Amino acid sequence: MSLRVAAANLLKKFRFPSSRAFPASTVPTNSLPISFSGKVRLSHWYQTRAYSCRDPCLWIVVSGYAAVTLGISASTVFAEDVSTETSIDNDSGDELNGFRKIEDGSVVSNTHTAKWRIFTDKARDFFLQGKLDEAEKLFLSAVQEAKEGFGKQDPHVASACNNLAEFYRIRKEFDKAEPLYLEAINILEESFGPDDIRVGAAAHNLGQFYLGLRKLEKARLSYERALKIKRRVLGYGHSECSDTMYHLGVVLNLEGKERDSELLIQDSIRMLEDGGEGESFACIKRLRYLSKIYLKSHRLAEAEMVQRKILHIMELSKGWNSLDTVIAAEALALTLQASCNTKDSKELLERCLDARKAVLPGDHIQIGANLLHLARVAMLDSSQHKKGDVSRAKSELETAKGHLHNSIRIARQFLNKILKQKDKRKKYSVPGDARKEGQAALLILLQSLSTLSSLELAMEELTETQEGNINLEAKEALVQCISAYKEFVHEKSVADAPEIKNEHLSCLKRIQNLLGNKLD
Repeated sequence: MSLRVAAANLLKKFRFPSSRAFPASTVPTNSLPISFSGKVRLSHWYQTRAYSCRDPCLWIVVSGYAAVTLGISASTVFAEDVSTETSIDNDSGDELNGFRKIEDGSVVSNTHTAKWRIFTDKARDFFLQGKLDEAEKLFLSAVQEAKEGFGKQDPHVASACNNLAEFYRIRKEFDKAEPLYLEAINILEESFGPDDIRVGAAAHNLGQFYLGLRKLEKARLSYERALKIKRRVLGYGHSECSDTMYHLGVVLNLEGKERDSELLIQDSIRMLEDGGEGESFACIKRLRYLSKIYLKSHRLAEAEMVQRKILHIMELSKGWNSLDTVIAAEALALTLQASCNTKDSKELLERCLDARKAVLPGDHIQIGANLLHLARVAMLDSSQHKKGDVSRAKSELETAKGHLHNSIRIARQFLNKILKQKDKRKKYSVPGDARKEGQAALLILLQSLSTLSSLELAMEELTETQEGNINLEAKEALVQCISAYKEFVHEKSVADAPEIKNEHLSCLKRIQNLLGNKLD
């Protein structure tokens, strides 16, 4: 067997074989070397911008069913047990066995190694149960037992250090996590050499840690090292190289090197497609990030092309009964809207609305967001026809008004439900999820009211009424926007957020302009 195949098989054997994941998880992360692939739940979230067909980042939706975190692994990766068998006899066809489980008898068994394994398994269980103090004690004990049983520089110690580092990362005790990551890498370097594939895998994980902290230079150096090792050992086209290239592309994008980032991510996508993984979750995640790069640089046609590709994959793999497909279609619809293609945008958004109504409760906040998007498309359509077809322009505004009233109603119902169930939610679910859901609902409510104010002004302009007077309907919508902010944002279950603050400030400025800087 070739060295590259043996190294690839070695990476597979790094992973902890358990399929257990975080409770109620929904979004799998990329598989990581020296780890098992955990899962993480992402709550519904919507980000929207001001009404303008010139804004290329117009109302991009991020949902819990399809969202990604800019390539940053949010999962917990616990290391596999390891052994130090390093002999490779290519002539005889022996496979590089790599890190083995302790049960297979390939490592010395003693009291300390037995305790190491027991402590590690129990610590994982405690962590998944949310018993963090107990988990920390056992992870610490596992490190000590590994050092006693295997020796301080044994790769099993690297695994134990990685587990403890991941635990501290989740606890946001970053000062404790970093030296453990570095110790794991040092042990692997001494055991296998600085250019071993296991060192490359550990360097990739360290890059993820630094990326999560936005320590971009350190993240870039870690990923560059990991990529260099993986290319040399596995070959340029291997999926592990694609994974590191993608993450390195994310770092470069955050550093403002958009062109270099774009080329790396394009190459990482091409490598997955060439390897038959063009419809994988990893490939779709890369395509989504690439579309964000295009939107950021106002390259709408290229963003549309990528998003059409994503939607095609989702339609074939999951169909329209899946909310993943709906999210992909909505993202494309909003890009079409940014390009002022109201016809295709409206058709897609209407199909999204029908699909959501078929699988979600009628008062679900996603439906409220969908209605807000439809209202904005109708307003844009109205503005495009106000000079040539006034009757159609008026009809579009009336349609938009109906959508906004329903969006406002749904958002208010959702917020009131969150407040009423506050005590029950504290007992049975994750507070962070509730806050994010509350923030999403409040943001949709504020934006719907603000958009309603704009609609009333557009209707006034179209019908040439109330000339010289304050538009009372527009004023009332803005007053409700300010009142809603005061009503809901002080609640702990609906914590404030920058997007919400910005929307509130926008309403304040608009009402000041409307009243001639005289507030009631």
